Amino acid sequence: MSDTHQLMLQGRAVSYLLKRSRRRTIGFAIGAEGLSVTAPERVSRQEIEAALQSKSSWICAKLSQWEARPQIRRLAFETGDRLPWLGGELELRFVERGVRTRVTQQEDIITVSLDGELTGPLRRATIRNALVRYYKREGERLMAPKVEAYARALGQSVRKVVVRDQKRRWGSCASDRTIRLNWRLMGFPEELIDYVCAHEAAHLVEMNHSPAYWAQVTRVMPDWKVRREAVRERAEEWIWAEA
Repeated sequence: MSDTHQLMLQGRAVSYLLKRSRRRTIGFAIGAEGLSVTAPERVSRQEIEAALQSKSSWICAKLSQWEARPQIRRLAFETGDRLPWLGGELELRFVERGVRTRVTQQEDIITVSLDGELTGPLRRATIRNALVRYYKREGERLMAPKVEAYARALGQSVRKVVVRDQKRRWGSCASDRTIRLNWRLMGFPEELIDYVCAHEAAHLVEMNHSPAYWAQVTRVMPDWKVRREAVRERAEEWIWAEA
C-alpha cells in the first residue's frame, strides 16, 4: 500500500509517496515522479519525517536537479512530430499509399507510407510499430559492428547481437555470449551508444560489475564515467507514447 504525504523541507513544501515494506531501514528515491520513501511497517510517520528532515539538503538539491531537466517530450505519431535520432531529431511525415506500411529516411526526414484508410488507435499503433521496426533494423546495422569491435579489442567473441525492446535496460549480456541492446539507443549520440556497446562487450570477460569488470571497460574506453553519466541524464528525455 502507498500514500502521498507532504511536509516542509528547508522552506519548501515537498510531497512524497510513502510505501510500506518488510525492509529494516527507511529508503529514499528521487526521480521523474518526485520523492518516494520506503519504510518498515513498524516505523511511525513522525520517525519517517524526522529522517527526511535529516536529509533535507540532499533531498532538496536532488529535487531541484530534476526540476531543471528538460521537459519530457511525448510522441503522438502525427505529422510534424520530431523523433530522436543519433543525438539529433528526425521530422515525421506520412504518405498514404497502398496497404503496405514502409519507413524511409532522407537526411532529417523520416517518412511512413501507409494505408490511408487507417484511423484512430489502429493508425497510431501501425505507425509506432513500423517506426520501432525501423529503429531495430538500423540499430542492429549500426551497433552490432561496434559490439564486435569492442569484443575483439578485449580478446573476446560475440555469439550474436540482438536489438530489441527492453523496458528497463539499455543492454544485457547472456551467458551464451548473446548481447541484447535496446532500440531506443538510436536516439542517443553515437559516443553514448559506443559506451553501452563497450559496457556489454566487457561482460564477455566479467559477468558482474566488480572492479575487475570496470578495468575491462577502461581498457577500451578510458572516459566511460563521463559517458555513463550522460546516458543517465538523457534516459528520460523521450517517451514513445503507447498507441
